[in-house]
Amino acid sequence: MLSKNQIKLVNSLKQKKYRFEHQLFIAEGFKTVNELINSSFELQQLYSINTDFGLSDKLVTKITPNDLKKISCLKSPNEVLAVFHIPKHELNAISELTIALDNLRDPGNLGTIIRLCDWYGVSNLICNLETVDCYNPKVVQATMGSIARVNVNYVNLKDWLPAQNTPVLGAFMDGDNVYKHKLPNSGILVLGNEANGIDESLELYIDQRISIPRFGALQATESLNVANAAAVLLSEFRRNLTEK
Repeated sequence: MLSKNQIKLVNSLKQKKYRFEHQLFIAEGFKTVNELINSSFELQQLYSINTDFGLSDKLVTKITPNDLKKISCLKSPNEVLAVFHIPKHELNAISELTIALDNLRDPGNLGTIIRLCDWYGVSNLICNLETVDCYNPKVVQATMGSIARVNVNYVNLKDWLPAQNTPVLGAFMDGDNVYKHKLPNSGILVLGNEANGIDESLELYIDQRISIPRFGALQATESLNVANAAAVLLSEFRRNLTEK
């Protein structure tokens, strides 16, 4: 049974300031919760209708479907909600392909990009301070558990990029055709805001501008969704690597 304090705590974690204050975040759904339990993430409490994942009774609170509705972020709650401690990731020197995000605002886009990083073997994702919180419940939901395998760090990109001793590439509408461009084995790929792209203040630190060409007869599409663009560009990086 849920206590009033438990309801208050879980619901507070839907807001960034309380996630930061308590250093806790929410995950929902069997697949996501199961992957996080079997990762290095530390479970604070599991709230479940009929699944205990073989955990200690102290970590499991059995609840009713009505209880779950009181704390869930979903319109159709999915049997289980868990609260995890936010991990502290070390930000080491960059020695492999890394994604850097400039001011992404859409939780679904960030969650999808985290999942893409997991798929393409990109272990580090760097976000500037204005990018949506990766522990936002909508982001966690969109990662489908991949957040357990990608290290996400938040930095001031204006300070961090100049300090990196590795090629920095940026995705632009007017960049070199990525299908004809010689891509490095490692480096930093910067992706910009959904509406405005990469901020002008960061362009000084970008060594190579790349783009995904349009093939439509009318050339009328304004731009690609940033998560779609990330998928295409990561695929090209990995394809180039396998062909060498």
